[in-house]
Parts: sequence; structure tokens; C-alpha cells
Amino acid sequence: MPDWPVVPLYLFLVVVAFLRGGATYLVGRGARGAADRAWRTDADWVRTGESVVRRFGAPAVSLCFLTIGVQSAVLLAAGTLRMPLGRFLPALLVGALLWAGVYTTVGFAVVEAIWGSGRIWLVAAVVALVAALVWGIQQVLTRRRA
Repeated sequence: MPDWPVVPLYLFLVVVAFLRGGATYLVGRGARGAADRAWRTDADWVRTGESVVRRFGAPAVSLCFLTIGVQSAVLLAAGTLRMPLGRFLPALLVGALLWAGVYTTVGFAVVEAIWGSGRIWLVAAVVALVAALVWGIQQVLTRRRA
């Protein structure tokens, strides 16, 4: 990867992760606002959840960026349980830095290994396979609904 502009790529990925995480948090806050208007959300168990998120949510937000499939749920939960911005934003920044670091090192090393080996056809085949799989699943679900 020596010929790749590593620092600009890293900074770009930090910004992308930060904006995506912030947007997911805001969706959670919006959902909570809608829930507050539609239902009674001042129950004891909701307040307990908010208290736990205020106390322990920052490490969860930072570490969720190192997971697959949990990140959006944690960020939405932070928003819906009203994690304070003073705790959320620093945790989000740390998580974005971690995520960008992983993708800049491991992710781009994998891309370089595939691209540099001249096996771009392999990537095209995988993309085509995934697209066919998604199309097939969509067809099955459409038939089940009908």
C-alpha cells in the first residue's frame, strides 16, 4: 500500500464513520421523540435503561465500531435512550478513529492483495454472486407475501 494516500484515506474514513454514527444516533433520538408523543415512555424500566446508558454507554459506543452487525443497534439505542451528547460525541470520535484504523490497515491490505494480484475478476464474481443471492431472496419473499 505504499503508493496509496493513506493519511487522506484514513481521515476520509474517520469523517464517514463519524457522520454515519451521528446520523444513526439522530434517527434514534427522533424515534424516541415520536415514541414520547405516541406512548407513555416515563416508565421505571425506561428510566433505568437511560441511567445505564448514561453511565456505561460511552465504551459500548466506541467498541461497537469493532463489531459487525451490532454497530447500528448500539448507536440507535444510544439515541433512543437519550445518551447525553457530551458523552456520545467523544465516544463516537474514538469509535470512528478505531473503525478507520481497521479499514485503512486490514481493509485496504485485502483490497491491495486482490487488486495487485490481477484477480479483479474474482471481485467481480463475488459481487455478481451476492447480487444474485439478494435477487433470489427478494423473489422468494415476494412469492411468500403473495
